[in-house]
Amino acid sequence: MEVQELELKGVKLIIPDYYEDYRGYYSETYSSRTLEQFGIDTVFVQDGHSFTLKKNTLRGIHFQLNPKAQTKLVRCTKGKILDVVVDLRKDSPSFCKWISVELNEDNKKQILIPKGFGHAFLTLTDNCDVQYKFDEFYEAKYDRSIAWDDQDIKILWGIKNPIISQKDSEAPLLRNSDVNFSVLINK
Repeated sequence: MEVQELELKGVKLIIPDYYEDYRGYYSETYSSRTLEQFGIDTVFVQDGHSFTLKKNTLRGIHFQLNPKAQTKLVRCTKGKILDVVVDLRKDSPSFCKWISVELNEDNKKQILIPKGFGHAFLTLTDNCDVQYKFDEFYEAKYDRSIAWDDQDIKILWGIKNPIISQKDSEAPLLRNSDVNFSVLINK
């Protein structure tokens, strides 16, 4: 397994080893023991799975507020997505900065998103399966979104009119949200 630190401190790209032969392949997609060797000691308590029918569907920017903020481990097991992570920690030197990584069924990459960051993705193909691990249970009262096209964040999606949910179409701008992340709290 390979782990790379990305441009936003704490966000990591995880590339599992996989073994292929005439029957197909095998990959260990998660091992707490292996990740601990890279300094990742997150204990995951919940898995999630989203399926998206259409290309150009955008989900996000999603997160849970403190004290129920979540670390996420995300991978795309079918199709191809542009996965985006945004630093929402108001006192961070990288506040409002974002990165994107293509996750797909062929590259088998995963992205580790710490607490204090927002998460979104755009499907680049039809029929996308995205799977998540969370270190905190879902709590509806802490569930939040930020507008996908927030001009203070300026994500370059490469699309003007994505397919979005009603929830995401009504998401506030970051400046109007109740985001409560801090570098000191979200370590």
